[in-house]
Amino acid sequence: MKGLCSGALLALLLAGCATPPSPLQRERGYVLEWIGERPLMDYSHLSLTLGSDGRAYGNAGCNHWFASYTLSGQQLSFGKVGKTRKLCAPALMEQEQRFLAELEKVQRWDASAQGQIRFWPASGQALRFWPEDD
Repeated sequence: MKGLCSGALLALLLAGCATPPSPLQRERGYVLEWIGERPLMDYSHLSLTLGSDGRAYGNAGCNHWFASYTLSGQQLSFGKVGKTRKLCAPALMEQEQRFLAELEKVQRWDASAQGQIRFWPASGQALRFWPEDD
């Protein structure tokens, strides 16, 4: 009985030490909530997905965007961002331009206690995302 209890205790301890999966996942959509210190305009929808092939893509509010990315642990960076060429209202275009410019400055990511994903530049405020509902 003593050996059985010791084995069960060891299994519980080892299971408790397992590393939880990363909250930042490939092939999962994320919705942007804040660009630095500013929330998004009402009714705008900006999104991001990190593809398994090293390409990121999403909606920038007016246009669809795409870029290469590198993810290694907490380090994250994006290549030059490309986008489609639709025109929208000036305020929406300005927000889109800010988002895409900030995306190219990202150097690392983390997750808040509430599950928000934050992309951080070398200095300044983060881009803050929520996972899309499944």
